[in-house]
Amino acid sequence: MNTIIRSRAPIRVDFSGGWTDVPPFSEREGGAVINATINRYTYATLISRADDKIRIISADFEKYIEVADYRSLEYDGNLDLIKAAVRVLNVQTGMDIYVRCDAPPGSGTGSSSSISVALIGLLNNLQPVKFSPHEVAKLARKLEVHELFIAGGKQDYYASALGGVNFLEFDDPAVSSSKLQLSPAVLRDMEKQMILCYTGQSRLSGDIIKIVMGAYERNEKKTCDALRNLKRIAYDMKNALLSGNLHDFARLMGENWENQKALDSSVTNPRIDRLFEVATAAGALGGKACGAGGGGCILFYCNENTEHLVRKALIAEGAQIIEFNFEHEGLQSWISPISAS
Repeated sequence: MNTIIRSRAPIRVDFSGGWTDVPPFSEREGGAVINATINRYTYATLISRADDKIRIISADFEKYIEVADYRSLEYDGNLDLIKAAVRVLNVQTGMDIYVRCDAPPGSGTGSSSSISVALIGLLNNLQPVKFSPHEVAKLARKLEVHELFIAGGKQDYYASALGGVNFLEFDDPAVSSSKLQLSPAVLRDMEKQMILCYTGQSRLSGDIIKIVMGAYERNEKKTCDALRNLKRIAYDMKNALLSGNLHDFARLMGENWENQKALDSSVTNPRIDRLFEVATAAGALGGKACGAGGGGCILFYCNENTEHLVRKALIAEGAQIIEFNFEHEGLQSWISPISAS
């Protein structure tokens, strides 16, 4: 009988400060972000093998690969993120790896980062030295940015590894994290009044990131002002949340969105603009696109007892509502009581 090891890592919604965790802004001026993990996860499973073969199965992309051994893993655009985890952690044993994520690909909820975090946690079970959550996040980012050369920031990895509602500060290469100790009443109100919807349009953040940070490096005033505003909004929002002022929280989400849009025209599109229009008319006080924008998910905060009207309006426009509650734990891994034959 073969051992089964599992891990899960939550995805996140970001409230403010996104983009300021991306180099070179985070290197030169430092960034600040507030995000929260939700009860939607990446799940990874490892089943040990008696031979040296490595089989990788992705339920999300319906892809499958099999290689003779560790040395045969090559990056070719087919499940490279999973291959990178095996290579970087230098796991040289036979195994079957299964991965699936609750979030749609390109949702802007940090799903690819949660995959990286879940894989690190999974494979670390085979090693004698265990990683701390910060070490997991740092290594997970290495998979995408340094191993596969995918541009991006840092917040998603730390959110998924740490879990909870986090205020993160970036002064590259240092990252500091503070879990915001919000009252149960504030958290429950946020869960009640917020709506997360999927636009139906996937997005890839890499191209937008290159455009925005290129403008920052050229010192274009509109982009530089927007990035600095986004950082300031994160600090203002931290104060609003800690004081329980959720109307200010909603207002700052909207202010964050206006500054997101100022970064580049590709951050929004007619589909996203329409969803904001109908949500606002139905009772949304504020909202923002998750992640880099351009598609994926939108998060709205609704006025008192209007969330059902906002939900109805968004569904009428063809948006998919993603139900969620906050997840206060980050990466988790365990040995399954089930044995594989």
